[in-house]
Amino acid sequence: MQTLYPEIKPFARHELAVQEPHVLYVDESGTPDGLTVVFIHGGPGAGCDGASRRYFDPNLYRIVTFDQRGCGRSTPHASLENNTTQELVADMERIREHLGIDKWVLFGGSWGSTLALAYAQAHPERVHGLILRGIFLCRPQDFHWFYQEGASRLFPDFWEDYLAPIPADERGDLMQAFYKRLTGPDQIAQMHAAKAWSTWEGRTATLRPNPQVVDRFSEPHRALSIARIECHYFVNNAFLAPDQLLRDMPKIAHLPGVIVHGRYDLICPLDNAWALHQAWPNSELQIIRDAGHAAAEVGITDALVRAADQLARRLLDLPLEEA
Repeated sequence: MQTLYPEIKPFARHELAVQEPHVLYVDESGTPDGLTVVFIHGGPGAGCDGASRRYFDPNLYRIVTFDQRGCGRSTPHASLENNTTQELVADMERIREHLGIDKWVLFGGSWGSTLALAYAQAHPERVHGLILRGIFLCRPQDFHWFYQEGASRLFPDFWEDYLAPIPADERGDLMQAFYKRLTGPDQIAQMHAAKAWSTWEGRTATLRPNPQVVDRFSEPHRALSIARIECHYFVNNAFLAPDQLLRDMPKIAHLPGVIVHGRYDLICPLDNAWALHQAWPNSELQIIRDAGHAAAEVGITDALVRAADQLARRLLDLPLEEA
């Protein structure tokens, strides 16, 4: 089984001002003249960390990571102002141009897969290929499954904690009820809602219980950006037209892609990946039989590292057997 590459430090860090009031944190690591890959984090609202750059061979890749608007080291924290999918796509183009990149590989999981597809469909000429994990198509049924009814039936104990901030008479539309509190003036109610929302996600992200994942999601600073930004996006259908990502797949049908998805992913069920694969004949679907949603699960990590190695060697015309 492949594991993450050893920890490395960035060779460059950038603070990139985009549309007010946002300033993005961007860093680069690996080989400056290598094949460029951009790591697109999930959430939206989660941010990157030191592990984000460790899926890639630093001798082959120039690795770009960035924190999307309102999260991680980007500022202002948890801001919803001028924060939409289209603006995040524009930010990626701004980063590409700022760093002088002609084309890059897109690597994204969960919401990161959503944003990767949206970017690729808007700028297919700038993409070598895609490596996607935990596909999230942002269809109405996908939001309903996780935030209203579906996953709730598999985790009734965790669901009870998720419901706790919401009065019984507002539970007919839980996303709207959370949005009311996450954007309201009562900071105590806001944090209570943020912790409940984000902890629900952390508890259900892995097939086997993983306290480290739960702690990462429930840490207050991160929980606030995850909950506020996710809820903002999801009550607005991720700022996408119905079935937009599947409808626009012909725009990128020629691009190579690897789809990695846990068989027991209960945040983004496998039908997301299946539907994408059916619409993308040039993709390879890898169903990880003993995994849920999180990239940190052993089988998913293995598949992602192998996919990144193999794609780099293919694009750089290196022997595949060395991967």
